[in-house]
Amino acid sequence: MDISTLNVLAELGANLTSLAVKGTATAMHSKIESVKTERNVESLRATYDEMINQLLSEREEAIRIAQVYKAELEKVEISDDDIEHLHNTVTKVLEIMKIMSPNATSLDSFEQLKELISIDTLKTMQLLGFNYKAAIGEPLTELCASAIGNMGRKGNVSRRK
Repeated sequence: MDISTLNVLAELGANLTSLAVKGTATAMHSKIESVKTERNVESLRATYDEMINQLLSEREEAIRIAQVYKAELEKVEISDDDIEHLHNTVTKVLEIMKIMSPNATSLDSFEQLKELISIDTLKTMQLLGFNYKAAIGEPLTELCASAIGNMGRKGNVSRRK
């Protein structure tokens, strides 16, 4: 995780702690008790409006914090469905490669990769803190971008000749 993400999460943690420590329920109960004797309808309404607005504001802040935490979790977590899909896709690719390639020794490494992508292995490594999306996804994205960029350059060179 980069430093800016850690700073954002630390700030969110502080905001969440602030919300938890506020004691909104106790404060609301105290306000309700104090306005029970109030006879002025306008004053009573203003107090209730203020309380409702405060509760809605705190609720929105709690939801915003939860959404940011959820987004950060989704960046590093691979769902069971994603793992199963990945495993099935690798299995299909291996079957196609076995048909196309008579060289069985290169397929052994693919079989080992297939075992690495089992649900049990991926979940265990994820629980230990391994971030597949950062370790595999980001380098793979960079590799593809580089390959596509090189293809564009090669196309330009061949057209010039």
